[in-house]
Amino acid sequence: MAVEKEIEKTENVPQPNAVFDESCNFLIYATLLGIKVVNLHTNKVPRILGKVENNERFLRIALYQGDKGNKKVRKIPSIAANVNDTKEPLSDPTLLCCAFKKHRIYTFSRREPEEPEDATKGRDVFNEKPPPEELLSVSELGKTATTSLPDNLVFHTSMGDIHLRLYPEECPKTVENFTTHCRNGYYDNLIFHRVIKGFMVQTGDPLGDGTGGQSIWGREFEDEFHKSLRHDRPFTLSMANAGPNTNGSQFFITTVATPWLDNKHTVFGRVVKGMDVVQQIEKVKTDKNDKPYQDVKILNVTVPKT
Repeated sequence: MAVEKEIEKTENVPQPNAVFDESCNFLIYATLLGIKVVNLHTNKVPRILGKVENNERFLRIALYQGDKGNKKVRKIPSIAANVNDTKEPLSDPTLLCCAFKKHRIYTFSRREPEEPEDATKGRDVFNEKPPPEELLSVSELGKTATTSLPDNLVFHTSMGDIHLRLYPEECPKTVENFTTHCRNGYYDNLIFHRVIKGFMVQTGDPLGDGTGGQSIWGREFEDEFHKSLRHDRPFTLSMANAGPNTNGSQFFITTVATPWLDNKHTVFGRVVKGMDVVQQIEKVKTDKNDKPYQDVKILNVTVPKT
């Protein structure tokens, strides 16, 4: 939803369109979840394209179904076409798409992509040059992160102190949101509302039930994934969310390695002291909703001056 709100506020954004296939039996259009292909006769959605591309919000699309005047028709590989025993080649339609704030064209077809021998020439290599304003923005953001954002703090909880190392250079927006909340006393007296043994402890919700909290900007903000920050060890500090780019105020600390959370939750810190306190919190008795029977609270937070 954060991307949708940004689209609404941005001027001159191409409006999503819809296209029919040549038979007019199918209607194709971009949605939040991907590109839907709707069968107008059955009123069903037999396929959604681009679901795995969860960082892209597709907008404009165009469908190419081949040139009828061209006798050379690209055949689908035999593995994909084994249901067709005739000698006639199957058509291979191609859907071309653009996405919000992405400087590239996306194509969808029935063919599997070829795996290049050179790893630098694969489909996910970002070789487009960013515009000057983005380079300037990133440069200024990096300066701000290194000069004004703290890289450590201490949580004083009802079970002991937890010392955290933060990564403002890799996750400037997340760290800014987190440390500002800490300085303003937003987390004071909040409970750990969700505790799962062998997984993690979660807090940061003023309502205490996992449904509340917001960022310092009053809206959800985007994920900040970094290749050097993974859920590859216990005592990792990460943002809780309700899907891509829906960060607010809630966060959790893992108690084991949780690699399945990579590229789904922003890692922005590590516990460097007080691991035993995290383990004590992890062991408290909880109800069927993973909420501790006895409140474990963040009393206050010590943030160093920058």
